[in-house]
Amino acid sequence: MVPRAIKSLTTLAVVAIAISGSFRQPLDGINSQGDAAQSSSPLSQENDPDPTDFSAEELELLQRRFGVHGPQTQLAQLFTRGIDQFQPLRANTLSRLNRLKPSIQREAARHRINPMLITAILFDEIQHSKPGEDLPFVVHSGLVETHGPAQLGISELIHQGRLPADPTYQQIAAARDLLMDPDANIELLAAKLSRLKGELGLERDSILIASRSYVDAKAIAILAYLHNGKLDYPARVLRYMQDPALHGLIYSRIRPKPLPLI
Repeated sequence: MVPRAIKSLTTLAVVAIAISGSFRQPLDGINSQGDAAQSSSPLSQENDPDPTDFSAEELELLQRRFGVHGPQTQLAQLFTRGIDQFQPLRANTLSRLNRLKPSIQREAARHRINPMLITAILFDEIQHSKPGEDLPFVVHSGLVETHGPAQLGISELIHQGRLPADPTYQQIAAARDLLMDPDANIELLAAKLSRLKGELGLERDSILIASRSYVDAKAIAILAYLHNGKLDYPARVLRYMQDPALHGLIYSRIRPKPLPLI
């Protein structure tokens, strides 16, 4: 169990790094040698602090720096939980993730991101996507601002330097087509998480593992919060990262059936 004083100090240290544009020292307890598969362990002991708890001061700092928001309304959260219980939709989401598995594993290794974090974000965004929002005429109409399996927007391409700050209409149209390509979308998501790790002062080569330490779990919660911008999002992502079906999807291996002895 982490004492309250240590919890407060650790949390404020992580958030302070997020706010400081010049401080780039790595966090204690974060290294690049961990095995991402270890994240299948329980997130924390019963009396450990909840990494998704943010104080008012922390929220103010993150909102000022990154423009994040509060949680969804209680009705919206109830609707989200209801969708998660709809088994046919869950089965369809898992099927889509299975097709995306090679891209997830490739980009997680390339950008040094925990593949379960990428998978959890994709699961949530695909699971709760709006019907018809991936149709080309809807995408290019400008009625929706985020696209593809990870629900990324034009602004992320600008943050990554792949678009100018004031793109032309033709550049925006090409960017929307890029965001709708699943493989490109996953690469952009991994690059976004890597970019945010750098802005938080975390080591880019460090694969964060929630079960390894409270600091790692807190950093993952902040990354998830910064991706989606809603306060209830980190808890969902951390829960999905522990989902046995998602673990099996990412870490399972298909072994060839041995030939019978003659």
